Amino acid sequence: MALINIATHEIHCKIVYYGIGYCGKTTNLQYVFKSINPKARGEMLSIATETERTLFFDFLPLDLGTVHGFRTRFHLYTVPGQILYERTRLAVLSGADGIVFVVDSQAEKFEENVQSIAELEVNMRRIGKELGNFPFIMQWNKRDMPSALPVNVLDRYLNRRRVPNFEAIASDGKGVFATLRAISKNVMAHL
Repeated sequence: MALINIATHEIHCKIVYYGIGYCGKTTNLQYVFKSINPKARGEMLSIATETERTLFFDFLPLDLGTVHGFRTRFHLYTVPGQILYERTRLAVLSGADGIVFVVDSQAEKFEENVQSIAELEVNMRRIGKELGNFPFIMQWNKRDMPSALPVNVLDRYLNRRRVPNFEAIASDGKGVFATLRAISKNVMAHL
C-alpha cells in the first residue's frame, strides 16, 4: 500500500520483483542501481546466503520525480526464489503496490515458473489482494539462452491474465528499464 506523506509531499510505492531462484530479479535491480544517477537513488541492500543470492530483499528507493506536486519514490524489492523461503516471500509481498514477475525463459525452468506464478496467486490472496486487480507485469528474462522457449509459448502458458510483458536480458540491461517504466506507470495509474 502506497504511503502518502502530506507534510513532505511524498508518495512512497513498493514494487516487488517475484520469480524463481536465479531468474534475474536481483540482476534487474543491480542494473538499475548502476545505471541511474546516484542522486536519484538510495543505497542498495543485498543479503546473500550460501544457497540464494537474496535471502530477504534488495531495497532501492528510486526517485522518479513529481506527480501532482508530490515527489514519488519507488522502493524496489526482490523476493528469494527458493521454495524454502516461502514465508519470506509472503512478508516481502505484503504492502506491495506492484509486481514484476520475472520468468527464466529456459525450457528446463518452465515447470518451476508455473509453480512460482501459482504460488504468487495464492500469496496475493493470503494478503487480501487479487492479482487480477493489481498492477502486475511479466518479464521474459534470459532471452539470450540457447534453450529459451519462444515468447508465444511463455505468453500462452504463463500469462493467462494477458498483462503487459517484456523480453529481457537483465545481465545486459535489455528490457530492464522498459519493465520498470511499465510497472511504475501501472502503479501510478492504479493509485
